[in-house]
Amino acid sequence: MQAVIFSGIPASGKSLYYRRHFATSHVRINLDTLGTRRLEAELLEECLQSRRPFVVDNTNPTPADRRRYLDPAMEAGFTVAGYYFMSTPRASIARSLARTGADVVPPWAVHRSYKKLQPPGASEGFHELTVVRLMPDGTFSTVRIHP
Repeated sequence: MQAVIFSGIPASGKSLYYRRHFATSHVRINLDTLGTRRLEAELLEECLQSRRPFVVDNTNPTPADRRRYLDPAMEAGFTVAGYYFMSTPRASIARSLARTGADVVPPWAVHRSYKKLQPPGASEGFHELTVVRLMPDGTFSTVRIHP
């Protein structure tokens, strides 16, 4: 079974990538839609117990944030892939401002996340790591950096 952990600032393409590449095969674990860490933890546990593949579609800017999902997934025997969504604050803010309603992320939130961001590394224990860039034409560029 596969667990996928996304990392990247808001509006860097994480949810779009999930919809295009994982929506038919992996459960989406997303704090914004679930609303509370308790519900998020329950869905994670359900996926682990039922051996269902899942994607954690959150910003996960630090190794400690990613550990919350990585350790339990590895203990349950999942293969864990990390996807780092590389973006600049300027590009993410521009994408966000093109959104409507609750999907708009305030610029301060993008900057706050960017300041905390520590890109994932192989030393965290990922079985594989991929860097993803959302291109201006709406396509994605991906480069596997580990193994």
